[in-house]
Amino acid sequence: MEILVLGPGCKNCVLTYKAIQKVVEETGIEVTIRKVEDIMEIMKYNIMTTPAIVVNGEVKLKGHVPSEAEIKKILGV
Repeated sequence: MEILVLGPGCKNCVLTYKAIQKVVEETGIEVTIRKVEDIMEIMKYNIMTTPAIVVNGEVKLKGHVPSEAEIKKILGV
């Protein structure tokens, strides 16, 4: 599974990335997490609000920092 956190590096983007890392560490699922800060790459996903989470190429969340429960639901754990 590949997870992308889209955002320009703002506080909420960093918090989202850290929250996903925490859930992944706690659950032990096999994933690759990558932070995408390049605006041209972000635009490919038609994202207007950040942070956004993309799982295996599909936008799953945008515009707010997710709770751990939301992250688990997105990842299916």
